[in-house]
Amino acid sequence: MDAVAFNLRKKVAREAAALLYSGIEKEYKQAKLKAAKTFGVQFIPTNLEVASELDKIAEEKEGLARQERLIRMRTEALKLMKTLKDYSPKLVGSVWRGTIHHESDIDITVYHNEPNDLIEILRRSDCHILQTEWMAITKKGQKKTSFHIHLESPAKEKIEIIVRNPEEAQLKEKCEIYGDEVIGLHVRELEKLLKENPLQRFVPFLD
Repeated sequence: MDAVAFNLRKKVAREAAALLYSGIEKEYKQAKLKAAKTFGVQFIPTNLEVASELDKIAEEKEGLARQERLIRMRTEALKLMKTLKDYSPKLVGSVWRGTIHHESDIDITVYHNEPNDLIEILRRSDCHILQTEWMAITKKGQKKTSFHIHLESPAKEKIEIIVRNPEEAQLKEKCEIYGDEVIGLHVRELEKLLKENPLQRFVPFLD
């Protein structure tokens, strides 16, 4: 790829990232298509390229406050995960990766067949339940359903608990944005992280 094509591709990725950061677009695919149309090109960048630019934009605009919020969000996640410790909670998403921005929430996956059990526990926590819903996705021709519990923490951070079938606990999941495996952090791992390196990142790019 020559320098001109490389710079243009980077501009498209940056524009797509800006659309996501501003909230104009919610999905990577639509943001990339709109950005490509803006620059009048046929190609679109990869999700990883857009994620890299989105990370840079967040760092430029939020700076030190972003780091402080990441530690706070990871600490809040740990507290809630301890409450749900019997259901193998795992921190995933941007709080796990360390790539949060101003619209990020805390994503925690748990494994249980009875969502109502989780709801009862969460009602006794410090968090406020905002909404619950069943969601279905189709991957590789297979339809999977999960139950989502949307919460607000005492610090007004948004939290999403994804309740999945226990049979899925050992399945490996590929990230559609970064292309790597979604490993996440369990309670003990998150505890260790907060003690030793609370700003550690889990991303397949270094810049």
